[in-house]
Amino acid sequence: MEQPETKRNPDVLECLANLSNDEVFTPPRVANAMLDLLPQELFRNPKTTFLDPCCKSGIFLREIAKRLIVGLEPVFPDLQERLDHIFHKQLFGFAITELTALTSRRTVYCTKLANGEYAISHFDTPEGNILLPSVEHVWVDGKCHLCGASKESLKDRAESHAYAFIHGVNPERLFDMKFDVIIGNPPYQLATGSITGQATPIYDKFITLSKQLNPQFLCMIIPSRWFAGGMGLEDFRTKMLNDRHILKLVDFSNAKDCFPESSIGGGVCYFLWERDKVGDCSVENIHKGEKSQQIRSLSEYPVFVRYNEARCIIRKVLPNLQKDPNCGNLKSIISPLSPFGLNSFERGSESPAKPTDLRLLSSKRWGYIPRESVTQGEQYIDKWKVAISKVTAEHANEPDKQGFFKVITRMVLLKPREVCTFSYFLIGCEETETRAKNIIKYLSTRFARFLLLQAVSSINLSKDKFLFVPLQDFSKPWTDAELYAKYGLTDEEVAFIERMVKPMEV
Repeated sequence: MEQPETKRNPDVLECLANLSNDEVFTPPRVANAMLDLLPQELFRNPKTTFLDPCCKSGIFLREIAKRLIVGLEPVFPDLQERLDHIFHKQLFGFAITELTALTSRRTVYCTKLANGEYAISHFDTPEGNILLPSVEHVWVDGKCHLCGASKESLKDRAESHAYAFIHGVNPERLFDMKFDVIIGNPPYQLATGSITGQATPIYDKFITLSKQLNPQFLCMIIPSRWFAGGMGLEDFRTKMLNDRHILKLVDFSNAKDCFPESSIGGGVCYFLWERDKVGDCSVENIHKGEKSQQIRSLSEYPVFVRYNEARCIIRKVLPNLQKDPNCGNLKSIISPLSPFGLNSFERGSESPAKPTDLRLLSSKRWGYIPRESVTQGEQYIDKWKVAISKVTAEHANEPDKQGFFKVITRMVLLKPREVCTFSYFLIGCEETETRAKNIIKYLSTRFARFLLLQAVSSINLSKDKFLFVPLQDFSKPWTDAELYAKYGLTDEEVAFIERMVKPMEV
C-alpha cells in the first residue's frame, strides 16, 4: 500500500536565507550552531542579556528566546510571565533597514508591531526592543568617514545603509543595559564608488565596536576573506590573529556549505570570543562535508592557514618561515601588480606601427604598443617571463562541484619584447626560454598551487599570496612526485593535496 506523502513545513526563515547575496540572511540551523558554542547555562539565567546589533530576519533573537523559554521554566513557571521577562529584560536588537526591522519584530514578537494585539509579549511602543535608530552618514569628500560608503552609489537607494551600530549609536546607553552576549551576522560590505567597483568591508567595524562594549561573549559570522586578504583589513587581521580571547573558530572553505544559495568569495566563518578566558583556539574547518579540528594558535603566520592539515606541510616546506616571512619563497621573483604601468583597459593596436613596438597581452587579445608607453618594469621587457592572471580560476574563489580548486586561471609565456596589462603580474625575469617554461611547469603542479591556495581568500592573486610557495631551481622542470619526495610528504599529506587541487595541463 502506498504511503501517504509527508507534508513539509519549512521554516520561512530558512527560505528567506536563500534570497539575497547583498544582505546575507542566516539560516536557523546556522544560528543554532553558533548558539551551541556558548555555555548553555546562559539560557538558564534570568539575568543574561543578549544583543543582535545587526538584525535582518530576527533569527538569532528568536532562537535565543526558544532556549530561554525552556531554560527559565523553573524560575518562571507561568508561561506569560516568562515570556514578558525574556522579551522585555533579556533580548535586544538594532535592525539594519526598515524592512529588516519589521521582519525581525514579526519573527520575535509574532507581529510587526510590538504593541499590537497579537504580540506574544505586549510593549508600550511598536518597536519593542528591536530598534532602528535614525542616523546619517558623515560625508567627507564623497565618502562616509565612519563606514566608507560612497555618497554617489547610495543617492538613488531607498535605504541609506547608515547602520546605527557603526555610526555612533551606543546600544548600552539607548537601552540602559550592559550586554552579556553580542551575536549576529553583520552586513559584509558597502560600495565605495571606485572605478574598479570594489566594495569596502564593514563587518570588521561591527566586530571592533562589539569588543569595545566588552561583553562576556561575542559570536559573529563573517566572510573568511579576512584570513589573508580584504581591502583595508590588514590592521583588523593582525588584531584578530593575535586576539587570544578567540577560543573557537568554525570555517567553511565553500560558503555554500553554510549559505547554500550565496556565493561569498573565500568562504565564511563564525567565531566565539570570550572576555574572561585566553588561550589557543579550537579551529574547525569544513570542506567537502568533512570536518577537521585542531587546537592551535591563530598567529602562527602573517595570514591564517585555514586547513589544519596544511600546517604540517608548510612546516616541512618552509621550516624557517615563522622567523622570516621572506625566507625562501617565490615572492622574491614576482613583480608588482602593475608590472608595466599599463591599465586593464589597454588593448593596443592590431598591428605594429614601427619595428620597436612591443607586443601587448591583455585580458581580451594580443595587440601592439609603442615602447615608450611602458612607464615601469623596464628590466622585464627584454627577458623571458611568465604572465599570470591576477584573478583566481574559481568563481568567487569557490571550489568546483567536485570540491576541487584550480587556483590559477591562466599563465602565458612572454618572450622578450612582450608585455602585459594590469590584468596580469609577472613571475621570473629570465635569460632563457627554458627557465621560464620550467616556472610554468612548477606552478602547474598540484603541490605549488596547493601552497598558493593557503594564502588565497578572495578572487585576487598578488605577490603576497605566494608566501608559502618555495623557490626552486628552475634550470630543471619539476613534477609533483619529485616535489613530494623532496619535502618528505607522507602518503596522507599527498592524498590531502590531491583531494583538494585539480590537475592542470601545462
